[in-house]
Amino acid sequence: MFKLLLFLHLLAAVFAIGPLVGAASTAARALRTGDAGAASSAARIVKIYSYASVVVVVLGFGLMSAKVPGDSSQRVADFGESWIWLSLVCWGAAIAVALGGLEPALRRAATTIDQGSPVATLTGRVAAYGGATALLYAAIVALMVYQPGG
Repeated sequence: MFKLLLFLHLLAAVFAIGPLVGAASTAARALRTGDAGAASSAARIVKIYSYASVVVVVLGFGLMSAKVPGDSSQRVADFGESWIWLSLVCWGAAIAVALGGLEPALRRAATTIDQGSPVATLTGRVAAYGGATALLYAAIVALMVYQPGG
């Protein structure tokens, strides 16, 4: 069961978090080029994959409660371990930044571009939100690999 859950958790992370971070970190390019369609598409991708990232968390909790291979009495991890709850806090922050800041800014930018108005004031904001989202997910990966306090 452990290997199946690990496989599903990693697969979901690659296919849900990867596109989210890719769209978040390159979204400002759509604004710099004045491409309303690309900005709208990036907003849609950020929204869909932010919600899809819940699957990664659910599978992570399943993986956490699995038994350690070779030791049927010990669980893989406990929520009290710092790397687990810090990862969850970083994920919550990443979702808040993506859905609360980046996605609305991209939608606003797409509308502004369609109206023929400049979006220079939104470009920096979109880049900052995208960078913050990417850094938060990078921090999660670091926590998963190094497991401090685990």
